[in-house]
Amino acid sequence: MITVAESKKITAEFGKEFGSSERDSGCTAVQVALLTTRISNLAPHFAANKHDYSGNRGLLKMIGQRKKLLAYIARTDAPKYQALIKKLGLRK
Repeated sequence: MITVAESKKITAEFGKEFGSSERDSGCTAVQVALLTTRISNLAPHFAANKHDYSGNRGLLKMIGQRKKLLAYIARTDAPKYQALIKKLGLRK
């Protein structure tokens, strides 16, 4: 689970770089960064709890939401998309 302090740190970091200010949590790039952090934090849980099907559904919903947001960024601002996936290490 992501804490409030981690969320604020990620929002400030990505808000400065991709958004209008460090408090811009509604920016698409910030939302993708927060979802990526939440997804990566859930990986150990699912390694230990293979039969957590309801939790897995939530994970898949987060992955789908991140995919939609990334598609939107790629469609509207290709250089920003390339910089974001490189910084998050999502694709090669």
